[in-house]
Amino acid sequence: EVQLQASGGGLVQPGGSLRLSCAGSGFAFDDYAIAWFRQAPGKDRKWVSCISHSGEDPYYSDLAKGRLTISKDTNENTVYLQIYSLQPDDTAVYYCAPVVSCWSQIPVFDSWGQGTQVTVSS
Repeated sequence: EVQLQASGGGLVQPGGSLRLSCAGSGFAFDDYAIAWFRQAPGKDRKWVSCISHSGEDPYYSDLAKGRLTISKDTNENTVYLQIYSLQPDDTAVYYCAPVVSCWSQIPVFDSWGQGTQVTVSS
């Protein structure tokens, strides 16, 4: 069974930062690019960032460009997303998923996990 576990969210004040973690099981984690998406209340899920299966090539959307760092720990089968200078518009549930490629951002599996809530508020 494919399982995706996003964690590290929380309540943070504007200007703060968070590091989100994504762990996966039930599939060959190292074989896939891993992407982060976010879904704000009442809005569609949007792509945020992606890292190649090797961990060498990061990609970022314009949603929070310049405020993100994605990385992969191949030993731990974990992908991290560091978000800096958080703003209220960053409030959303953040999900991670293996994707066909970082260019397509198409999820490989029909499984999103519960995501992790990020709330930015003073």
